[in-house]
Amino acid sequence: MFVSYRIMIIEDDKKIADILADYTERYGYETIRVEDFAAIKEQFIAEKPDLVLLDINLPRYDGYYWCRQIRQVSNVPILFISARTGEMDQVMAIENGGDDYIAKPFHLEVVLAKIKGSLRRAYGEYSLPAENRDLFELSGLILDRNRNLLSWQDEQIELTHKECRLYDMLARRAGNIVSREQLLEALWDDVHFVDDNTLTVNVTRLRRKMEVLGILDAVETVRGSGYRLNMVWSER
Repeated sequence: MFVSYRIMIIEDDKKIADILADYTERYGYETIRVEDFAAIKEQFIAEKPDLVLLDINLPRYDGYYWCRQIRQVSNVPILFISARTGEMDQVMAIENGGDDYIAKPFHLEVVLAKIKGSLRRAYGEYSLPAENRDLFELSGLILDRNRNLLSWQDEQIELTHKECRLYDMLARRAGNIVSREQLLEALWDDVHFVDDNTLTVNVTRLRRKMEVLGILDAVETVRGSGYRLNMVWSER
């Protein structure tokens, strides 16, 4: 059955916004173009898009701010599109809750490929099967795959979709090394379009959220090999 996904375009350059909308609509997507850049979160809540294309340089507040605002209410895929090409800009995009980063000038084919891949990861053939979307417990740490929540004792923290998949991959093979290549392939549809540093940032973000829960040194970096989730960890 065909599903028409809704894409919200948050881009203050009308020409670029029109190009993105026209191209994605050609492939069956419905687009929502933000025009009131002071009320992005309100429009997001009202429109309930399935994916967001987000510029960094925006009026009033930048894309990093709005990404954090959206993450307060949703885990939909957020793809940054920006003329900033510095490595720190890409790191900040991921740190602030983004799932991917596309540098301007961009090829529309690459944008479309990233959109398709992100939607498949979040909702389609690569999303977690319905029968697996349940609670997964490991040494008292509980992952709620339905709600992207990680709980420890009386505390819980919300994960992004990619953080949830990352933890799930590591937890299902707890005590064993999971290679960077395996994680990249599981989290992104086409690894050719993914900066290797993006995985490192997501791992760092997962570690920090686990530390907020009071769990230290759970995700171990195995130099030259990948990562391992230890079955015994330190508590704060």
